[in-house]
Amino acid sequence: MKEIEAGAITQAVARLCQEANFFLGEDVLSALRQAHQAEQSPLGREFLTQIIENARLAKEEKLPLCQDCGTAVVFLEIGQDVHIIGGDLELAVEEGVRRGYYQGYLRKGIVSQPFSDRVNTLDNTPAVIHTEIVPGNNLKITVLPKGGGAENKSRLAMLLPNEGKRGVIEMVTRTVEEAGGDPCPPLIIGLGVGGTGEKAMLMAKKALLRKVGEPNPDPEIAHLEKEVLIRVNALGVGPLGFGGTVTALAVHAEVMPTHITSLPVAVNLQCHSARHKEVTL
Repeated sequence: MKEIEAGAITQAVARLCQEANFFLGEDVLSALRQAHQAEQSPLGREFLTQIIENARLAKEEKLPLCQDCGTAVVFLEIGQDVHIIGGDLELAVEEGVRRGYYQGYLRKGIVSQPFSDRVNTLDNTPAVIHTEIVPGNNLKITVLPKGGGAENKSRLAMLLPNEGKRGVIEMVTRTVEEAGGDPCPPLIIGLGVGGTGEKAMLMAKKALLRKVGEPNPDPEIAHLEKEVLIRVNALGVGPLGFGGTVTALAVHAEVMPTHITSLPVAVNLQCHSARHKEVTL
């Protein structure tokens, strides 16, 4: 049994909150550079130039990539042979978010009662925490600061089974078209198909953690990703919604079996500032 101190978890989360907001992953930067070469709209290319330059400045100056420093979404993969000592796991994560946003001078954007008072909690807590028990004796922590502009365009549809693949593609395409420039394209599209409604939504969110453009290992699902990407980029929404040929950088789909009467389809859009960092303790 491996013991991990709650204090170490707090320190790790605090660091990841800052690094995710300051440093764009090399996979995202590479995809943006490829998009710059592929984009046919001069205005779209100019916006992509500015997006890439913004990432450079954020890294050099340790400044937030975006003024919206997001909801702190934290994924915990907990080895079944891990024992957390010295404190409560979720409280340790919350304290890490609190410290990270304070120490990094990151904008705090969480409000309390969502349908009435909406008073800012002033420390960007509570975080949204997803836990999963996995084999082994490690704890993997992934922090994904999720901006409101993209998250607000998430969609869940409970399609009829006979709508099939065509229905999935149409649903995603319609979601991106209706979103327009609001989620700050070029996008990464997280797609969850199957399971139940809440499971599809979680799969769509977790799909955003995959290396940008890395296809699903299942050839059929990888082909679906390609088809959706072609359809989305044919919409002409373009970088930041000002028109162009690159509306999305990638489509990441996760699929699981579902009930005979169901076809859940979830879409989670990620803006071009596709921020997340991870560490294994």
